[in-house]
Amino acid sequence: MKNKPIIIDGNSLTIEDIIKVARYNVKVLLSPSARNRCKDSLKWIEKKAQGEHTIYGVNTGFGSKERVRVAPNELQNLQKNLILSHSAGVGEIMDKETVRAMMLLRANALSVGFSGVRPLLIDNILTLLNNNVHPIVPQKGSVGASGDLAPLAHLALLLLGEGNAFVGEKKTAAKKALNHAGVVPISLGPKEGLALINGNQLSTSIGIITLFDFLHLFNTTLTSASLALEALLAHKDAFSPEYLRARPHEGIMEVSKCITSLLEGSQLINTDKEHIQDAYSLRCIPQVYATVLSSYNWVKGVLDVEINSATDNPLIFPNLNRVISGGNFHGEPIAVAMDLLGIAISNLGNITERQIMRLVSSFLSKGLPSFLAKREGLESGYMIAQYSAAALVSENKLLTHPASSDSIPTSEDQEDYVSMAPIAARKAREIFKNTRTIVAIELLCSAEAVDIRTKEDYSLLGKGTRVVQELIREKVPPLNRDRIISDDIKTAEELIEKNIIFKEIKDKGITLPFLGMPNIFTL
Repeated sequence: MKNKPIIIDGNSLTIEDIIKVARYNVKVLLSPSARNRCKDSLKWIEKKAQGEHTIYGVNTGFGSKERVRVAPNELQNLQKNLILSHSAGVGEIMDKETVRAMMLLRANALSVGFSGVRPLLIDNILTLLNNNVHPIVPQKGSVGASGDLAPLAHLALLLLGEGNAFVGEKKTAAKKALNHAGVVPISLGPKEGLALINGNQLSTSIGIITLFDFLHLFNTTLTSASLALEALLAHKDAFSPEYLRARPHEGIMEVSKCITSLLEGSQLINTDKEHIQDAYSLRCIPQVYATVLSSYNWVKGVLDVEINSATDNPLIFPNLNRVISGGNFHGEPIAVAMDLLGIAISNLGNITERQIMRLVSSFLSKGLPSFLAKREGLESGYMIAQYSAAALVSENKLLTHPASSDSIPTSEDQEDYVSMAPIAARKAREIFKNTRTIVAIELLCSAEAVDIRTKEDYSLLGKGTRVVQELIREKVPPLNRDRIISDDIKTAEELIEKNIIFKEIKDKGITLPFLGMPNIFTL
């Protein structure tokens, strides 16, 4: 079924919409109501720009040069020079998916109607998106001050016909890319350059894609932890609703219900008669995972607001006959949200690695062989897989240092407190990738431990974990002898990336508590 175009109006864009456009190339159109609002603010700014009014960034310089008045005949050059001079990004090129999300978010922010831009500017961005044309945007160079200035300037360069761009996967000159999409290079009107680059669209784009993908990871982590609980003959008392209601933090019942549903019917759980209670990495799963889930929900709330906000400066309010300068561009909300997301994901990786250690250690696993090797001593089994998980956990600990706690003044100290939002977002993305690999390793170790514990009699497993175990074994055979483990880890990562495990559980008719956003497509 062909997907309907997304209609942007500055008020109703969702995370799911952004993923559809960025990842699956769904078309985008500007709503009539947004077009009319843009026309109203454009008419107001065009009238005031030529008069005696002093309007920041329209007939003045930028940053610390806000007191320098620019002559009327230089206003167009002012906007063009802004884009050229701010195109100072450095580092590797940002991936296509993130750039597409950034383009959509910038177009949506302008369509709120407070930016004083022509609808044509928004139309051109959307036409490029719809024709799979996107600018080349370096990853680094923004401190999240007046937003992501340098990355957004590189976006704006394409609209001017300057620099290079991608048509699909092919790099070409910007003018050729515009011609491919049927777009004519634009000359910027009053405020249009400033309107294009004020905002946190790069940081927000990275955050949205990371958050969306993290939900798949979180859901899969619940399944890998459930398998580990069975393999380690864990007790179920720590998951009882009576106990958890005594400290009812957000998400704790959802996490517990999900795991107990996966384990329903298990003949391994509660069979350990020697130990009264399990280690923290097992019995504290509801508390730790629920904290991760509640952090996810808070970050999602921040991003939902940011998606449909006007973030350039100043903003135009024709109905008030006013132009107002402020700080809507500042990246602090995104910076703190991304730091929190990185910390939450890192914690999930931390506890998962501890579960892996218990699975591969004969001293902790309640009878499983060292490293889950079939011939101890001769073979090393999953010994080094745990090392890899430990290395990623250690790297995550370094990456969780909050970027938002730093600030380096810019623009001759006019911009004297900045957010470092893009750094926080990039770090969160890297932590997510590391943690995805850690969870993939746990899937392999849990499946191997279950095979050893059950002698491959999966009827002993819970109704949900049995589905998980069988799916893993369809993709990865048991470790009957040492082999190259990295290939198996990549296969397990694909199960996470494509959310295959949860889809399989659903297809088997097993109902689990709803956790987070639904799948956006049935692909």
